[in-house]
Amino acid sequence: MILKVYTSLLLLFVVNSVWTRTVRQVYDDLGLDHWSHYTSECPQECFCPPSFPNALYCDNKGLKEIPPIPARIWYLYLQNNQIEKLSEKPFVNATHLRWINLNKNKITNSGIESGALSKLKRLLYLFLEDNELEEVPAPLPVGLEQLRLARNKISRIPEGVFSHLENLTMLDLHQNSLLDSALQSDTFQGLNNLMQLNIAKNSLKKMPLSIPANTLQLFLDNNSIEVIPENYFSAIPKVTFLRLNYNKLSDDGIPPNGFNVSSILDLQLSHNQLTKIPPINAHLEHLHLDHNKIKSVNGTQICPVSIALEEDYGYYGNIPRLRYLRLDGNEIQPPIPLDIMICFRLLQAVVI
Repeated sequence: MILKVYTSLLLLFVVNSVWTRTVRQVYDDLGLDHWSHYTSECPQECFCPPSFPNALYCDNKGLKEIPPIPARIWYLYLQNNQIEKLSEKPFVNATHLRWINLNKNKITNSGIESGALSKLKRLLYLFLEDNELEEVPAPLPVGLEQLRLARNKISRIPEGVFSHLENLTMLDLHQNSLLDSALQSDTFQGLNNLMQLNIAKNSLKKMPLSIPANTLQLFLDNNSIEVIPENYFSAIPKVTFLRLNYNKLSDDGIPPNGFNVSSILDLQLSHNQLTKIPPINAHLEHLHLDHNKIKSVNGTQICPVSIALEEDYGYYGNIPRLRYLRLDGNEIQPPIPLDIMICFRLLQAVVI
């Protein structure tokens, strides 16, 4: 019994010591005077976690306006509120902001004060998804690396809005109201380091013009695209992931070697109107062709290299790299043709 009491007291002492040391460490790191200032400058509507002094959490608070942002803040969370306006005043002291999340508010273009965003010189990430924007806001901070504008009402992209965003690597415009006329030949001019462009779930009938040359991921799902122009992908020689699901592509709308592109590793053409598998490159690793109108598959015809030549080189030659093939939702009857397996020796999964 005495041993149990001593054990309990020892455990209590250790826990209390750890807690005291943790709290004391926070005080020591910040300094007593700084700690007092730190707690007093936190907006009353928000939460300032002591363990993360550079972050300010004002999400899900029913806010209608942005409170004054302390100078120390790098990460600002304002999502899920009722904010309608974005003015310069709350950010006067917030010169170190790197990240702003304003998703799921009620911000309109008229509610954004001119220059309110562009003066945030150190901002890297700007999230404005699920708002009421009708065009891409401008001007934007020149240092931006990610701009997320999904699920707005954007139908217009002002001329030159991206011209100075050389650091932007990701632009998300999916689920807006963009027509072909909104994407001119110079719309994406200046985005020299863009790697991901998402224009899915818009109202495009044509492939967009002048995609930045360094783009790796291009997402165009859920549009009404019918034709792939000849040599379209020669202008974006690094494109690796291409999604064209839920469009209106037919065999006649694809050039003979439209998708025979060595850079493409993942090609998604699900839910289109294809009746045959288009020519592919030996480097392709994932191919999605489900829910088209394909009736049969001939492995000899679709094999990107000669099967006889492949047999000569075996696994040490330039054999096709396809690992995943999806063909369900077509009119193809199993079993899988043997020449498919002979050609694509690295196949790990076939869905039919």
